[in-house]
Amino acid sequence: MALDAKTVAVGTELPTLVKPAITKETLKAYGPAAGDPNPMHVDDEFAKNAGYPGVFAHGMLSMGYLGEFLHKAAGGTAHVRKFRARFAKLTWPGDVVSCKGVVTAVRAEHGTTLVDCDIWTETQTGERKVTGSATLAL
Repeated sequence: MALDAKTVAVGTELPTLVKPAITKETLKAYGPAAGDPNPMHVDDEFAKNAGYPGVFAHGMLSMGYLGEFLHKAAGGTAHVRKFRARFAKLTWPGDVVSCKGVVTAVRAEHGTTLVDCDIWTETQTGERKVTGSATLAL
């Protein structure tokens, strides 16, 4: 459900988007689709030799989830005016990613309601993995 320009206010929470648990199959499919052949995401031994406990999700997978989240909150891709993200922590197979956000500012500009938001992904444990900001035009 998209935000409503008539009722949105600072502190309004964006509708949460919950994605299914990330699997190794998800990572195997995402890499080629994203043009990211890094074996760190699909080869456990390679990841372990690099000092990780195993494969982990591509940062851009979580950022893509946030893009979907913003698209739905704004009512369409054309309404996402700005989108920035920082990869704070690794996301692992088995993690259920929830995309969340809160409105931090609302302003009118040239007849359009612009909404600034803090956005993030978090896992089932509440740990934030990707953090960022966005501006939506409603």
